Amino acid sequence: MELFPAILIGGPPHSGKSVLAYSLSQRLRQLGLAHYLLRACPDGEGDWANEIDQSLTRLLRVKGHWTPALVERVCRDIAGRHLPLLVDVGGRPEPWQEPILAHCTHALLLASRPEELSVWQDYARRYGLPILAELQSSLTGPAELYAEGPVFQARLAGLERGSRQSGPVFEALVEKLSPYLAYPDAELRRLHLTSAPVQTTIDLDRLAPILGVPLDGRQVRWEPVHLPRLLGELPTAEPLGLYGRGPNWLYTAAALQTHPAPFSQFDPRLGWVSPPELRPGPPPPEAELKVRPERHPAGLKFDFTLSGAFLDYDEAPGLVIPPAPAGEALILSGKLPLWLFTALGLAYRAAPLLAVYQPWLKAAVVVASNRPYFSPGDVLPDA
Repeated sequence: MELFPAILIGGPPHSGKSVLAYSLSQRLRQLGLAHYLLRACPDGEGDWANEIDQSLTRLLRVKGHWTPALVERVCRDIAGRHLPLLVDVGGRPEPWQEPILAHCTHALLLASRPEELSVWQDYARRYGLPILAELQSSLTGPAELYAEGPVFQARLAGLERGSRQSGPVFEALVEKLSPYLAYPDAELRRLHLTSAPVQTTIDLDRLAPILGVPLDGRQVRWEPVHLPRLLGELPTAEPLGLYGRGPNWLYTAAALQTHPAPFSQFDPRLGWVSPPELRPGPPPPEAELKVRPERHPAGLKFDFTLSGAFLDYDEAPGLVIPPAPAGEALILSGKLPLWLFTALGLAYRAAPLLAVYQPWLKAAVVVASNRPYFSPGDVLPDA
C-alpha cells in the first residue's frame, strides 16, 4: 500500500546492517510504532540471531540463495505492504535484484568507509529514494552525531551480533525515523481487524494487559506461563482470527484449540492467512521442507528446515511431511514462518503430547497434551 513507507537499509556486507535493523525494530516496538522488518536477503538472519547464545548461531543459521522467484516475491510483498516496512536487502545486489530497491520509498545507509557509502548513495539516486540517514559503522568507539538534518549523519559503534544499540546518538536516529512510522495505532488495528475473514478476532496486544503479561516499553513479552490463561480466554472449536505479535508456540496452541473450526492469523507480510494443509508421507529428496529427527529427553524432535531458506505461502499447501510415530511425544523445531508452525501443529495434532522448541529457552513449550502431568505452557528442558 503506497500509504506506508518502505525504508531501505542498505550498505556493504559486514557493516552491521542486520544488527542495526534489529536494534531499530526493537526500539520502535517499545515505542509502539507499528512496522515490519522485512529481511529481503536470504542470508539466514532474523531476530533470533541477535537473541540466542551466539555459540548457537552457526548451527541454526541456514543461508539461502537469491533467485528470480525470490526477487519477484519480495517485490510483491513490498508493493502489497500492510504496515510501514524496514527492508534489509543485503550487501551486494546484482542488477537483476535491483527491482527490490525500486519498490522502496526511502533509504537509510550504513558503511564503515566513505567510498563504500558512495556506492549506496548512487543506488538511492538511481531509484529516487530520499536518503534519511548516512551512518558510519565502527567496531570501536565512540558514537558521534555529525548532523541531524535534512540527512541524519552519525557514527554508530559496536554493531556486533548479539548486541543492541542504545545511547543518545541511536535515540536521535530513532527520533529521525519515527515520523515516517507514526501511523495511528488504533487506525491500523481497525484497518486490519475489519478485514479479517472470520467474525471473532482476538487482538493479542489488547488482551495481554488483562492477563498480566509484562511490557518492554509498549512491546508485549509473552512467556510460557501465560499460555494457560490465554487459552482460557479463547473460544474452543469456533472460528477464530488471531492478531498481534506472539511466539510460535502461542499461535500453534491457539490453532489447535480452534480446530476443527477455521483459524486465521494476521501475517504482517501477507495479511490474513490460514494454516495450509500439509500431507503426511515420505518426503521426496527434492522436498522444499526437510526434516531431521532427533532424540529429546521428552520425546522425538522433528527439526525442520527450508531447502532454500524461503517458502512461498502459495506453494505450501500439499507439502509432504513425515508421519509421527504413534504414541510418542513430538517436538516441532525450526526457523520457519509462523503460519507454517500452525500448519505443522494441526498436522501433528494426534500426538499424545505436542511441543514447540525455543532455542533461546533451550527448551520446548507444550502446546497440547493428552498425558497426565503435562499441560499447555509447561516447559520441557533439553536436559
